[in-house]
Amino acid sequence: MSDDRTFVIIGASQAGGWVAQTLRNEGFEGKVILIGEEPYLPYERPPLSKAALLGEVTVDSTYFWQQEALDEANIEVRLNTRVTAIDRDAKEIEIEGGDRIAYDKLAITTGARVRKLPIEGADLPGVFYLRTMEDTLAIRAAVKDGATAMIVGGGWIGLECAATLTKLGCKSIVVEAADRLCGRAVTPEISDWMYKFHTEHGVDVRLSTGIEKFEGNGQLERVVLPGGDTIDCSIAVVGIGVIPNVELAQDAGLEIDNGIVVDECARTSDPDIVAAGDVTNHPNDLLGRRIRLESYENAQNQGITAGKAMLDKAEPYSEIPWFWSDQFDANLQMIGLPQDWDETATRGDEASNEFVTFYLKDGIIDGAISVNNPRDLRVGKRLMQGKKQVTAAELVDPETKMQALLKR
Repeated sequence: MSDDRTFVIIGASQAGGWVAQTLRNEGFEGKVILIGEEPYLPYERPPLSKAALLGEVTVDSTYFWQQEALDEANIEVRLNTRVTAIDRDAKEIEIEGGDRIAYDKLAITTGARVRKLPIEGADLPGVFYLRTMEDTLAIRAAVKDGATAMIVGGGWIGLECAATLTKLGCKSIVVEAADRLCGRAVTPEISDWMYKFHTEHGVDVRLSTGIEKFEGNGQLERVVLPGGDTIDCSIAVVGIGVIPNVELAQDAGLEIDNGIVVDECARTSDPDIVAAGDVTNHPNDLLGRRIRLESYENAQNQGITAGKAMLDKAEPYSEIPWFWSDQFDANLQMIGLPQDWDETATRGDEASNEFVTFYLKDGIIDGAISVNNPRDLRVGKRLMQGKKQVTAAELVDPETKMQALLKR
């Protein structure tokens, strides 16, 4: 008996691609339509500020699935297509131009967009944001050896861009409004390490500093700092955070709260609509609170959960958040979202840029960040998942075998 149902996915993102593939992997034989605004198939975003910006990889190599694989799975992909409305009563979506597509089940994987800098001159050619493949290609084309690149924002994207543009021969200047780098994501100790690490690699880092305006005659030529000082530059990359793309869901009457509100199985307030990825606010039992995650692993695994939920095979999704970043020769990885810890323990040597800092709450690991030490971090994640009691002294002691702590 054939399945005549149509499942539609809004957002040809990593999460959207995993929803589509999961439907097929789970045996769904009906119609699957994946709709994306960009001209590209679902692609990996981490290379955008690193290998793709360096020119080391091609656009096609960032695709999760080539067109042949999508064709083989009988997944219909509509690119360069914008959805303008969701009609929940009629169970239809409307696309730009007025055409409507009926759905039996709907997935929203619309991700997030960059937060714009609302200052004079921000629309000058030479001022960039980095979120999409088009952004990366545009920055890459504008880079000239010896150019001065102004990076606005000292978060993950800003620091990755600073490192990559420095490798490309630019003089990178990072301005950060806060008094430390990555202030929302890492602890003050790690912020201090980041500052030292980047300055040692030639990046000019200026904390507690903003941008008053961009100036130039038809092209970016300089930035004006508060107080009137100017810095000549030909490129600026703004990385001041993202905003979840909730508008379609909000206009359709779905529950919104810093993202589309979903349950542990990625279901929205409408039983026929799921959502996954950067756009969702979901419960995390391991952390004991609701969170919205902008991470590679979350986009994939919550997308898989959402696909199963569309087929009434829902499995609760709750994982320890994991993030990673490559900056110069440092691989940084972070687990958890530590907020309230009473003890820290650093294993390894910060001076040689190979260490892990653990954050403990009542003798249990609440989170950790590693620099060039993924092995100990992996064990730390297992200790965290198992809520194993450990002491700071044990974690710091190089004679302690991390694996042995798991067996207690």
